[in-house]
Amino acid sequence: MIGQLGAVPVAAVGLANQIFFLLSLILFGLYTGSAMFTAQLWGSRDILNIRKVLGLAITLGIVFGTFFLIIAEVFPTQALSVYSTDKAVIALGSEYLRIIGISFILFAISLCFSVVLRSTGDVRTPLIVTFTSLSINTLLSYILIFGKLGLPSLGVKGAAIAVLVSRIVECALLLLLTYRKGSPVAGTLRELFSFDLAFAKRVLKPVLPVIVNETLWSLGITAYSVVYARISTDSIAAMNIVNSIDQMALVLFVGIGHACAVLVGNRIGAGEEDKAFSYAARSEVLGMLGAIGIGSIILALSNSILSLYNVPPIVIDYARRVLTILGLLLWLRASNMILFIGIFRSGGDTRFALVLDGVIIWVVGVPLAFAGAFLFHLPVYWVYLLVMSEEITKWALGVYRFFSRKWIHNLANTVGD
Repeated sequence: MIGQLGAVPVAAVGLANQIFFLLSLILFGLYTGSAMFTAQLWGSRDILNIRKVLGLAITLGIVFGTFFLIIAEVFPTQALSVYSTDKAVIALGSEYLRIIGISFILFAISLCFSVVLRSTGDVRTPLIVTFTSLSINTLLSYILIFGKLGLPSLGVKGAAIAVLVSRIVECALLLLLTYRKGSPVAGTLRELFSFDLAFAKRVLKPVLPVIVNETLWSLGITAYSVVYARISTDSIAAMNIVNSIDQMALVLFVGIGHACAVLVGNRIGAGEEDKAFSYAARSEVLGMLGAIGIGSIILALSNSILSLYNVPPIVIDYARRVLTILGLLLWLRASNMILFIGIFRSGGDTRFALVLDGVIIWVVGVPLAFAGAFLFHLPVYWVYLLVMSEEITKWALGVYRFFSRKWIHNLANTVGD
């Protein structure tokens, strides 16, 4: 919908969402790291410690959410100036960021409950809530962006309001359903926040590498965005279009990764390591085959997809070329996603994952991106291809680690009372 408004709104919303992207990845690292405990604890049916891990994760999540809320409300212009020098993009993006920033703490709470619910095998509740939230977001975006049902056309501001309202509904509905059905994670305030410093240390020891991993990786992705934006506004607009398609294409594999993490974590917690390895291997194969299929669809439909955007022809040309690379290499990204989210983390192998995912991006991907853009002055699609060298390196090392089985660690025993 934003794509109907032109290149500047696309660039502005895309850059503003980079701030939210940083928050979401840090929270994702914290919560998926915590979920490797709750999945294994669910395997041994240790509900008390599941709730304590949840409470610890919520506490830290609110701290991170508050930090990014302050950035969004107090320093939006300065934050977006890191990415772009285009004043129109920065001004419009700042307006969007201030509105969605109000929802950051609510997002931190709802994401935590969703991830932990999935780790205990309850995928239906987060599904219902997410479907409801996205439906509200989509409907309100259409009404407020374009001024339907007699309301004024608010453009980018309307999109931000839709995001805010949908996240309020998402958090309230998730908590309501979780506690109404008496879920294993539906602890009292006393149960959730009964953890002590010793417990926190035992949990955070393997979780901190995940947080550092996601932080380094998210900063690497931010560096990529800086590179794309500094090439030109047309380049960052094209990449924001591709990123929207990329995220939709990867949804299935994020789901496979989460499902794999639950299955593998439950089996490790129950002491069935061979079965855990078998589930992990099947998930990897399923993900790669699925990604080859979806990548082929992207290649076949790229022209039709890009025709939906009302942007200059040069933006469409850049986006088409990047989509071709994405379609050919989607299997690689999907495989890595399942390796890291579904296998290494659920097995407690967070230090290796930190080196492979959080460090490789800075050793391989970021230097090549900067060299391609500013040393060799390559167009954005060739820079994107250089960035993909990071994924190739991670995949080769990750597959070797997977078959070694050194990633399997039973964490449930470390927090038992």
